[in-house]
Amino acid sequence: MTRGRFIVLEGGEGGGKSTQARRLRDHLDARGRRVLLTREPGGSPLAEAIRELVLGSWPEGVDATTELLLIFAARAAHLHATIMPALEAGTDVICDRFVDASYAYQGAGRGLGAARVAVLEKLVLGTLTPDCVLVLDIAPELGVQRIAERGDNNRFDAESLAFMQRVRSAYLARAAAAPERYAVIDAARDVDTVAAELAAIVEALP
Repeated sequence: MTRGRFIVLEGGEGGGKSTQARRLRDHLDARGRRVLLTREPGGSPLAEAIRELVLGSWPEGVDATTELLLIFAARAAHLHATIMPALEAGTDVICDRFVDASYAYQGAGRGLGAARVAVLEKLVLGTLTPDCVLVLDIAPELGVQRIAERGDNNRFDAESLAFMQRVRSAYLARAAAAPERYAVIDAARDVDTVAAELAAIVEALP
């Protein structure tokens, strides 16, 4: 059986990842592909429980190392219960955030550095890498405006513009380092235009 394709949507806050992930799933489904839409942190019952810990507000706060370890714990559960079984069954997996988010948010945004993230990536992912990473790029100022309009915020949405700029820079650097697997999409455009570009990119995948 042919392995499914592993497609990840990444980018800073307010870029429309969740909306575009759903649009891409519907596009592939309409073309007869078997497709699973999932998200991080989360994507399995255990991982969703850890998500609540990650996104919650705690009296003592959540330090950067704790945040990173919790996210990788959720990722390990997600891979075991959801992602790998689907890929091995020949199902395309679309994931709203994956390991690049850890490099961007905890490695760059929180200042932990890429080396610490890389250690956990090797432990949890082994040799697994997404087939395609779609980076929805948006200026932090516009992202903040969209977040305010959207409502239903979590503690990441309240981070400073400087934090969000570090996140954006990390995503762009990772995309530039591996252009064969990454595509950077201008997420400031209207939803339909972005969706059409994502669909075209994915249609060109093997």
